[in-house]
Amino acid sequence: MDLMSMFTMLSEVPWANGGGAIGAGLAAIGAGIGIGQIGKGAVEAIARQPEASNDIRANMILTAALVEGAALFAIIVGFLAMVL
Repeated sequence: MDLMSMFTMLSEVPWANGGGAIGAGLAAIGAGIGIGQIGKGAVEAIARQPEASNDIRANMILTAALVEGAALFAIIVGFLAMVL
């Protein structure tokens, strides 16, 4: 049995693409938790030092964008794992 026929047989299994969907879902959940923690930390920091709220807000937005970018990359990889 050659490699191509093995991949063809694997793609015919109905649950074979489930790993990509699970990975994409975990990436979305992880991003939600991460951004929630960033927001929590920013609100607590602003409560402690209201005079630094502009700096804290800017850092919060930058960090949330980085987390969102990494999560988007992981979701795309998960979707590609389902398709390919």
